[in-house]
Amino acid sequence: MALKKKPVTGMKDILPAEMAVRDYVIRQIKETYSTFGFSSIETPCVEHIENLSSKQGGENEKLIFKILKRGEKLKLDTAECEADLVDGGLRYDLTVPLSRYYSNHANELPSPFKALQMGNVWRADRPQRGRYRQFMQCDIDILGEPTNLAEIELILATTTLLGKLDFKNFTIRINDRRILKAMAAYSGFAPESYDTVFIILDKMDKIGLEGVRGELEKEGFAKESIDTYLAMFEEITSDVAGVRYVKEKLAGVLDPAYAEGLELIMNSVDAVKTADFKLAFDPTLVRGMSYYTGPIFEISMDEFGGSVGGGGRYDEMIGKFTGNDTCACGFSIGFERIIMLLMERGFQVPQAGGKKALLIQKNMPAEGMMKVLKQAEEERKNGSQVTIAVMKKNKKFQKEQLKEEGYEEIIEFFADRM
Repeated sequence: MALKKKPVTGMKDILPAEMAVRDYVIRQIKETYSTFGFSSIETPCVEHIENLSSKQGGENEKLIFKILKRGEKLKLDTAECEADLVDGGLRYDLTVPLSRYYSNHANELPSPFKALQMGNVWRADRPQRGRYRQFMQCDIDILGEPTNLAEIELILATTTLLGKLDFKNFTIRINDRRILKAMAAYSGFAPESYDTVFIILDKMDKIGLEGVRGELEKEGFAKESIDTYLAMFEEITSDVAGVRYVKEKLAGVLDPAYAEGLELIMNSVDAVKTADFKLAFDPTLVRGMSYYTGPIFEISMDEFGGSVGGGGRYDEMIGKFTGNDTCACGFSIGFERIIMLLMERGFQVPQAGGKKALLIQKNMPAEGMMKVLKQAEEERKNGSQVTIAVMKKNKKFQKEQLKEEGYEEIIEFFADRM
């Protein structure tokens, strides 16, 4: 059997130029989030299959890379169903592992606990632009904070990071799962049909209002309910006034505190934000994960044409491990998509002391080599990134390659000139 040099479908090799950008972004993430009080943690990439299949992960539960039992536990001859063969899987996000982590270590952690987690996740999805089957996620979560201070800090921390990476004019779309449910209830949809309604509503960006109407009609929903429901979307504005409209319109089916909380988040973030972005109330925002219980948010960038991050409140997930609900809220950035956009821009990692290449003549005597090594060490002490290379026959091409790699200064050393 011939060996294959290309990576498995949906995976990618990362070349040095991209790796330099990734390392830089990771440093910015850690530095920025630490200033907001977040502490780094790590969880295993393999999770119990029961945790991954708990009906909390939405469509992602259909995309799990499952792991067979090993050794004596794997009994192929007597297996009757998948559960007899599988006991683990590769994590499809970082929220489920974090919930298990917190439930296991709550007594050892402060409250509220502000966690920063970065790591690869895996989904057996169809690969496309900016989406792979293995990809890095970067999450910040605040556990044990019941007030909207959690949402405010998460949005401010995330947008501050994006601002440092020179992203501008992006939009944070915000909604509340309880507003979604109240709008459906007000329109006369039965609670058991909410999931179907929301799945269709989530397509609004792609198929438009009339497309949503058509799909709701195909599902057999009453015309009066559909008309009432869609009329609200035409009247709601994307600013704080839109939230106030919802509060008044849905009086009797929506606790006014939920709309007031959303208004507080929007006003607070707008008042103190440092990055250049817009915060928009979007009543069509659904977010696919069924574990969300309150405010939800998503980052939209015109240059990508879709979401590059999102999150929300999930107050009931940790309770599935412990039996006691714990307030929790998180925000995840689409690390791979951010990297892709930076690479497409031709982003160059800032270098404090610049990049220098020292080219030495082939067969340089030991004494000359020592002088070059000492000079390189001095340059590095002064903050420069220095590489030493032996001159090639095609020196012109070698220099061109070094310049493409960002080496601004190239110094040549010859044996007879040392």
